[in-house]
Amino acid sequence: MVQSLNTKVDLTIDATAFTGLSDYGKLMIGDKGFEFYNSRDYRKFIQIPWEEVDYVIASVLFKGKWIPRYAIRTKKNGTYTFSSKDAKKVLRVVRNYVDPNRMVYSLSFFDVVKRTVKSIFKKSK
Repeated sequence: MVQSLNTKVDLTIDATAFTGLSDYGKLMIGDKGFEFYNSRDYRKFIQIPWEEVDYVIASVLFKGKWIPRYAIRTKKNGTYTFSSKDAKKVLRVVRNYVDPNRMVYSLSFFDVVKRTVKSIFKKSK
């Protein structure tokens, strides 16, 4: 069995980790870090200490009414994307451990298109 990083757990919730294929399991947020444990294979787990978290990126739709997924960008190991039933609750608990200035919105579809168009015209000049 895998040893948890946390000594005190603030929230445990069902979640999905998007690592290639979708992995279903439990998300555990505590005083030492952010952890995801796969429900089928105990060897598939993600443990991110709070010191390693660079940004928390939330995909917000309908002016904050719905948050379908959120991502944690680490300093060394890249970005991990997750989804859960109550994403707002998860992000509120994460805000206790991560600086609120490090929690950002992801780009919308139109922002991505706008950046692409700008970069095309910038290259042509």
